[in-house]
Amino acid sequence: MDTTKIREHMQVYSNDNSVFGTVDKVEGESIKLTKDMSGQHHYIPTSWVEKVDDKVYLNRSRDEAMREWKSVAA
Repeated sequence: MDTTKIREHMQVYSNDNSVFGTVDKVEGESIKLTKDMSGQHHYIPTSWVEKVDDKVYLNRSRDEAMREWKSVAA
């Protein structure tokens, strides 16, 4: 997957077509998502990206991704 197409503020969708988050930026092999309602950033690996057009599409369901993401306090 060509992750160079991933840009700030792109919406991220899980494979069950749920809006999963918004890209803050790509940091190495991880996508940093914008802060959630509790003020935390979450990181997901770029290996989860299935495709990129004007959105980022993951190869995981929302529930799977939320169980596996990394959380970092603001």
